[in-house]
Amino acid sequence: MSNFDPAAATAGYLSALTPEQHARATAYTQGGHWLLLWSALIGLAISYLILRSGVLVRVRDAVQAKGSKPWRAALAVLFVGSLIEMVLGLPWTVYSDWAREKAYGLTSRPFGGWLGEYVLLTAISLMITLPLLALLYSLIRARPKSWWLWGAGAFSAVMLVLQVLAPVTIMPLINQYKPAPPGPVRDMVVAMAKANGVPSDKIFIYDGSKQSNRYTANVAGLFGTARVAMSDVMFNKDADLAEVRGVVGHEMGHYVHRHGLWLSAGFGGLALVTLFLIDRLFPLAVTLTRARGVGSLSDPAGYPVVSMLVTVLALLGTPLTSSLTRLAESDADTFSLTRFNEPDGLAKALAKTIEYRAATPSQLEEVIFYDHPAVGHRIRKAMDWKASHPKP
Repeated sequence: MSNFDPAAATAGYLSALTPEQHARATAYTQGGHWLLLWSALIGLAISYLILRSGVLVRVRDAVQAKGSKPWRAALAVLFVGSLIEMVLGLPWTVYSDWAREKAYGLTSRPFGGWLGEYVLLTAISLMITLPLLALLYSLIRARPKSWWLWGAGAFSAVMLVLQVLAPVTIMPLINQYKPAPPGPVRDMVVAMAKANGVPSDKIFIYDGSKQSNRYTANVAGLFGTARVAMSDVMFNKDADLAEVRGVVGHEMGHYVHRHGLWLSAGFGGLALVTLFLIDRLFPLAVTLTRARGVGSLSDPAGYPVVSMLVTVLALLGTPLTSSLTRLAESDADTFSLTRFNEPDGLAKALAKTIEYRAATPSQLEEVIFYDHPAVGHRIRKAMDWKASHPKP
């Protein structure tokens, strides 16, 4: 292996796509960066319109006039506000989540199928988030000086609970998950799982092709609900055993290294900072937006102001959230290479993701926007590993 050149091997994998395909991938990726900004601006505009309309103030007053408890007023206001946000934001969501993907050939799903799933996911989201937000407003009333500290702890706890429950309650509503069928692939993955303390009966294939043409896999769940799932797109594209071994090894790295727990802690820390800033910035934001009829932070009619603050803080925090997940993904790559030594299999699989994730961004672009390491860097890492760890 002394004549092996990692740089040349990396270039060879990157050349699997034509210059035109690379240019298209770059356009899609960088367009996605602008999409973050436009989504934030549209979200701010929608929240401002709702705030200035005074509709949430009227809903709050109407519910309180009936003598209802504060949490019921909060729930009613949040429901109306979320519903208006969804309706006003739907045209942009159609473009960003479906039309744009369709234009780049990354989904073949008809609009009706996409819309039905969007409505389902929105309904599930509302059923989960609205009661939690109503409880948060109750917490603000009960603990006006320390609510943000308790709220961040609750956020981390909810993240953990959702990670445990999502694979068995929510995800099956969206996709069909089936155990990997008998054969060489299943036998290999079962052996990999047994050798690394991963449940060998938690390896699934799901019909991801109905949403996207992307070459992808994922890990979800914690403790007894954890499972590794591969999109059927991987098999539609004739993935070989080395590719499956490299990709599944990566996903097993997430499970073995408990990335779900670490990310819950990391995002919980970011939630702590976010809630603290909302507590301090809310009065200023009410003044700047000239919000009529809105009282203190505990007033649910001020929900659009909170939404605007979250939008701005989330946009500014993009480098942090991207870096958190990028570190976990890099560690999972290392796990795959270390435990299974399939650098070429991993590289071949990664090369297939270039069509929707530009391979060679600038360092600044990668730090700010990429929630996975750049494909070019990941392939080079695999080739460096191959150079220093030749197979017998």
